[in-house]
Amino acid sequence: MIVNQKTFRAKKGSTSGIKSLHLKRHIDSTLGSGNLKEAVRLPPGEDVNEWWAVNTLDFFNNVNVLYSTLTEFCTPATCPTMTAGPKYEYRWADGVTIKKPIAVSAQQYVEYLMDWIEAQLNNESIFPQKLGNPFPRNFHDVVKIILKRLFRVYAHIYHSHFQRIVSLKEEAHLNTCFKHFVLFTSEFGLIEKAELAALDDIVESILQK
Repeated sequence: MIVNQKTFRAKKGSTSGIKSLHLKRHIDSTLGSGNLKEAVRLPPGEDVNEWWAVNTLDFFNNVNVLYSTLTEFCTPATCPTMTAGPKYEYRWADGVTIKKPIAVSAQQYVEYLMDWIEAQLNNESIFPQKLGNPFPRNFHDVVKIILKRLFRVYAHIYHSHFQRIVSLKEEAHLNTCFKHFVLFTSEFGLIEKAELAALDDIVESILQK
């Protein structure tokens, strides 16, 4: 797999030290069992904030890897706007440097998004690195925004690049990553149903199985 280093920036560290490493191992072991519904459940006795933090990091890395295989095909020429089919267009705003949503190419949107998410993950006041440091009161709101925006990348990939994914023989990996993402966000009610409309059929199929 060829990875575009400009776009791909997997965070290999954990978000909260030893505790997160333990939770990451739990994720890996349950995913390996093939039971994704079991894999998304909060392990008994664990802190939900830690669980959300570790999974958010995983989802960020998964989307980064998937999109990195498409960067030569997803260009300003091929994808001048960030869309998911003809009915859905996503505009970018981070509320700081870009306060009013702007139309950008899909490639630019993803680059803005990954930079923004990485900044959140590296901000210790939001994602504390040391065991025992408290999560902020708005932590759940931040996670919801991150996951809502990561969904948009999945929606763009499925609508605009799925045939390319098939030609690269990556559809099984894409489908497994997306299924894990959908089951997790559904388990904790992290993305509103209206936000999932661009992939409604796929989402419903996952949830009904």
